[in-house]
Amino acid sequence: MSEEISIPNMITINEAARITKLAKYHIRQLVMQDKVKYVKSGKKYLLNLDSLIDYLKNGDKEERKENHEKNIRRIRA
Repeated sequence: MSEEISIPNMITINEAARITKLAKYHIRQLVMQDKVKYVKSGKKYLLNLDSLIDYLKNGDKEERKENHEKNIRRIRA
């Protein structure tokens, strides 16, 4: 009956900046744009590390798809 509970690894914006070598401002923008999962604890934002890594690896999938579709044009032979 005992199920293992997976607790996500949560880090602050400062820790994320140190780990990823990105500017704190940039990581804060990702949070404000809901591109990574986070929770707000008082005045601090705690980011889900797995979500941040996934975003950095894959980017914004919807945005890439929209931009890709806009750049496709038919070539007449």
